[in-house]
Amino acid sequence: MSEIETSFADLGLSAPLLKALTDMGYEKPSPIQSACIPHLLEGRDVLGMAQTGSGKTAAFALPFLNNIQADMACPQVLVLAPTRELAVQVAEACTEYAKNMSGVRVVALYGGQRYDVQLRALRQGPQIVVGTPGRLLDHLKRGTLDLSKLKGLVLDEADEMLRMGFIEDVETIMAQIPAEHQTALFSATMPEAIRRITRRFMKDPQEVRIQSSVVNTPDISQSYWTVYGMRKNEALVRFLEAEDFDAAIIFVRTKNATLEVAEALERSGYNSAALNGDMNQALREQTLERLKNGRLDILIATDVAARGLDVERISLVVNYDIPMDSESYVHRIGRTGRAGRAGRALLFVENRERRLLRNIERTMRITIPEVDLPSGELLSKRRLEKFATRVSQQLESSDLDQYRALLAKLQPAEEQDIETLAAALLKMAQGERPLILPPDVPVDRRPRREMRDRDDRGSNDRFGRRERDNSREAPPRRERRDVGEMDMYRIEVGRDDGVEVRHIVGAIANEGDISSRYIGNIKLYATHSTIELPKGMPGELLQHFTKTRVLNKPLNMQLMGDAPASEPRRSGGGRRDGAPAAGGERRSSGNGGGAGRGRDGQSRGPRRESGSREGGNSAPRRRSYSGNE
Repeated sequence: MSEIETSFADLGLSAPLLKALTDMGYEKPSPIQSACIPHLLEGRDVLGMAQTGSGKTAAFALPFLNNIQADMACPQVLVLAPTRELAVQVAEACTEYAKNMSGVRVVALYGGQRYDVQLRALRQGPQIVVGTPGRLLDHLKRGTLDLSKLKGLVLDEADEMLRMGFIEDVETIMAQIPAEHQTALFSATMPEAIRRITRRFMKDPQEVRIQSSVVNTPDISQSYWTVYGMRKNEALVRFLEAEDFDAAIIFVRTKNATLEVAEALERSGYNSAALNGDMNQALREQTLERLKNGRLDILIATDVAARGLDVERISLVVNYDIPMDSESYVHRIGRTGRAGRAGRALLFVENRERRLLRNIERTMRITIPEVDLPSGELLSKRRLEKFATRVSQQLESSDLDQYRALLAKLQPAEEQDIETLAAALLKMAQGERPLILPPDVPVDRRPRREMRDRDDRGSNDRFGRRERDNSREAPPRRERRDVGEMDMYRIEVGRDDGVEVRHIVGAIANEGDISSRYIGNIKLYATHSTIELPKGMPGELLQHFTKTRVLNKPLNMQLMGDAPASEPRRSGGGRRDGAPAAGGERRSSGNGGGAGRGRDGQSRGPRRESGSREGGNSAPRRRSYSGNE
């Protein structure tokens, strides 16, 4: 039987897994799945060489799930991943595959998540554990992770773990698991250090090599925006308003995100709907039919839910969450530019995700230009153009005489000219989207420490929060001053969460309406941070900060006590006082260069993101956003 004719049933998978695959829209196995699944089902070790995005998660997850003993409530399969994002993605995929298997539990262990949450999950007896090397090693040292009954081990993106300096941790973990186990190792490249692991820990591995099928899509204009200065859902609305599109698809990473983004777009007046794996087939087909016939304009979907989606009228794809691999990006943007049409693709990139952007550019052999957020001036212009179009349509109505007769009844007591009356009606008719927007506040790429210094106008309380003042005359800008005694607070976000000082400053300044000059020292540790704020912070403000989120994690701010006296700070570097950031260890990058990285792949030191790039030049690539090009 040819490879094209092979089905998942032909590979020998169980009925619950086959049903899950059918529900998820899987039609036939990819080349790496066809090659790996039979070997792993038979208990052989597998060495897979394939680019990310070739379907390798299913290639190892399906056979290990097939052979799992659901009645044994202990870890039987361990998956090592280089980053927490990949760990979460693999854990979610395993959970989805196992949804028809009774008693099977999956847990993800990674830095940045509270230990009590992970300990609770481990006490429930998960059969599959997915984690980053650093956090897995921590649990092993604490004695909270028992691998004595382990039967299967997966090293996912092994070359990436080598590059990030995790190989020693990986070898330490592998030395602590039972000698009799099955191993699957996947890597895009095969450097000597990875070969050494295969020789030391694997038994006669079956080698599977799959060539990447990524090709560039020529008729799609691509660009990216660095997530900065505005929430992603607010920025999404701006970009959509600046675009002329027939239909659009917004790609997100999780099922919950499909609902959140859909709700945000509905609030902004867009005709949108979510598409995720929880929808039954009938509702899915109904939603797609609405998109095809024009009753729906925007679809918010996950990669799995959008599998097999082919709608010609899609002219815009927005990667709201950057995909973890290059091939997924190509598949996503391939949803537009169909039937000979030109397509647009926009990618949102957070600073900690620039590695993924570089991978996409390197794989596609292109340089994706950066764009600025659409300006208020552009939005005002587009709103006015659309409003003028609506007015022109109404001017052709046959019943205008009836409304003209009403004008005399609308005249106020004081005589007004018709232009003034028309202006008043125009202001009323603009609705919730004002035709005149205030000027944009300049936003640059540097940490936004002074962006919320609104106390330059009017008087302020001792936290820099502006008291309302009707005066329009701005006094001269004041220099940073001594704000007196400070209290030290602990917040439950740290370097393992990918948090940087600027994220914390932005959250405190924005959510508390506090000038950044009133924020003292901030020290980053692995799983938490400390911050100094002026003494006597109001209780309601502290309660608000407790619920405030940084990188989608609540601060849970708690008072620690008096802060030590310190000199004025705000010099560059990891800490606001110019000293190296405290807490957490540095690790070799594994390739002899670059900043140190923490166990879960987060940068531990300065990163050079601008300037020269692989395969490109150092010329600036950023440009103003002007909608369709």
